[in-house]
Amino acid sequence: MPWRETSVMDERLRFVARLLEGEGMSEVCRDFGISRKTGYKIFNRYKEDGIDALTDRSRRPVRYANQLPAAVEAMIVRCKKEKPHWGARKIRELLVRRLAGDVRIPARSTVHAVLDRHGLVAQARNRARHRAQGTPLSEALAANDLWCADFKGEFKLGDGRYCYPLTITDQASRYLLCCEAFESTREQGVFEAFRRVFAEHGLPSAIRSDNGLPFASPNGLYNLSKLSVWWLRLGIGFERIRPGHPQENGRHERMHLTLKKEATRPPGRTILQQQARFDAFVSEFNEERPHEALSMKVPAELYAPSPRPYLGLPEIDYPFHDRDAIVTHCGRLCLHRKKINISTVLAGQKLGIKEVDDGIWLVSFLRYDLGYIDLEQRTLQTIDNPFGTRLSPMS
Repeated sequence: MPWRETSVMDERLRFVARLLEGEGMSEVCRDFGISRKTGYKIFNRYKEDGIDALTDRSRRPVRYANQLPAAVEAMIVRCKKEKPHWGARKIRELLVRRLAGDVRIPARSTVHAVLDRHGLVAQARNRARHRAQGTPLSEALAANDLWCADFKGEFKLGDGRYCYPLTITDQASRYLLCCEAFESTREQGVFEAFRRVFAEHGLPSAIRSDNGLPFASPNGLYNLSKLSVWWLRLGIGFERIRPGHPQENGRHERMHLTLKKEATRPPGRTILQQQARFDAFVSEFNEERPHEALSMKVPAELYAPSPRPYLGLPEIDYPFHDRDAIVTHCGRLCLHRKKINISTVLAGQKLGIKEVDDGIWLVSFLRYDLGYIDLEQRTLQTIDNPFGTRLSPMS
C-alpha cells in the first residue's frame, strides 16, 4: 500500500494507530509498503515528540550563519552593539535570557560567525584584505592570464563506448592546450591530464570552468572539489561561470563547435583512433587555422609558455595561527581529542587553526578563512563564501 501523496501525515497517523492497537511492526510495514527501518523511525519519532513529530521535517542541513532567522540575527548584532566588549559566549548567554526558550539558541560559533559577517569582530576586520571577493569574470589580456577548461559533451564511438573529451584553451591566444579523449569524467584522469599540461606549458594565473564535476563539487565545502583545491595549492585562481550560462565561456564553446564538426563526425572506431583525430585537430587549430579575432593569425603565433613552471606542490605555512592540523582521509580535523567534520575534498591538506574567542577557533586554508569551530558542537560553522566568482590566490 503506497503512501498517498496528498496526505502523508494522515498515512503516518494510520500507521501509528495500528501499532498502538497491538499489531506487529512487520505486518504493518508490509501493508504500507515501507521498510521496518522506516517504520521504527516513524514510531520512535511519535513516542519522543507526539503527533507533531509526524509532520514533514526539512532535510536541509542546519547552518545558522546562513539560515538563522533574520530577527535572531538582528538581535545578535543589537546585543553586540549594546555590549561591544562582550564575546560570542556572553552574547549567546544574553540571547538565552532574552529569548527565554521561544526559539532554538544558536551555538557560540554561529554567534561568532554572525558577528564576523557584520564586521563586529576585530580579527575579521583585520583579515578583510586577505579574503577573496566575488567579482565579475575576467578578460585575459595576455597568454596564460586565464585558461578555460571543460568536458565537451560525450559521444559514442564506433565500438559502442562513450568518449568524453577534456579540452583546455588559453583565452587570450585561443591556443588549444589539450584535447584528450577519456572514457569517463573521473577525477584521477583529469589530474594527470592537467599535470602533463602544467609540465609542458607552465602554470596559468587562473582557470575558468563550469560548476560540474570534477571542476566543482556540489557536496564539497563551498563547492570546492579536489581538483580546484589542487589548483589553489599551486597558486592558480579559478573562475566559475554561472549555471545555465555557457556564453560566459563563449570562446571555449565556439571551439567546441569546430571540434565537433571536424573531429567527431564520423567518430573514431576506438578511443585510440579518436585520440589520433583529436591530435590532428589540435595541430591544425593551433598552427594552420587563422582566426578572425586574431587578425587572421594562428594561435601559435601569439601563445608562449607561462613563466611560472610547474614544480609540484609548495609547502603551506601558518605563521599567524596557533597551530596547524592535517585533515584526515575522511574529512575531519582532530582538535583536543575531538573530531570535527570539515570536508573530504580537503583530505590530506594542512589547515591553520587559531583561537579567536573563548572556545571558538578560526579555521583557514592557505589565506582563506573557512569558518569557525566550537568544540562543544564539533562542527564547522561556515561564513561568507571566501571563494567568489573570481578567485586569485596571487592577489
